[in-house]
Amino acid sequence: MTGSVAGGDGRVRCGWADFSGPRWETPDSVLYRTYHDTEWGTPLRDSRDLFERMTLEAFQSGLSWLIILRKRDNFRRAFEDFDVAKVAAFTDSDVERLLADEGIVRNRAKIEATISNARAVADLDVDLGELLWSFAPPPRPRPTDLAAVPAVTPESTAMAKDLKRRGFKFVGPTTAYALMQATGMVDDHVASCWVPAAP
Repeated sequence: MTGSVAGGDGRVRCGWADFSGPRWETPDSVLYRTYHDTEWGTPLRDSRDLFERMTLEAFQSGLSWLIILRKRDNFRRAFEDFDVAKVAAFTDSDVERLLADEGIVRNRAKIEATISNARAVADLDVDLGELLWSFAPPPRPRPTDLAAVPAVTPESTAMAKDLKRRGFKFVGPTTAYALMQATGMVDDHVASCWVPAAP
């Protein structure tokens, strides 16, 4: 995959986020492109929002991110808009309810991990945003090509290790790095991408 591609609107985007040609206006293309243009890589520090992103990244493991984006509203409904206290209070009957919910990814291990992670967030002695951002690396230039984007870094490995120590599940080094990318802890938009760098 190339580093960037010019879309139907003439804007150059990261190669993973754009469908050119006849697929430009398909619902999936619009969904993916909007996520890239307005959310991915934007600094996010709110605990509820970070818990949502952490959960969605865990559910994405082994799947396409597009599958998760298509189901995002259903995830929000199913998990009480990612209210940590409410999810932490889920019981076995909630697990069964979620396993029967066709609107989400029905994976028992990931559902149970989400509930466990909500309880881990509730037990933290520090704000979730403060904890996660403590692992953010110093700013660096944007990559020139997607091939220069790592899957794991020392910082994501350290984050995953600390989260595991605190009782979190399904947040390994690769998922931790994807979370860092999605929430602006690192800026992995390629250098030619039109999306402005965060201030």
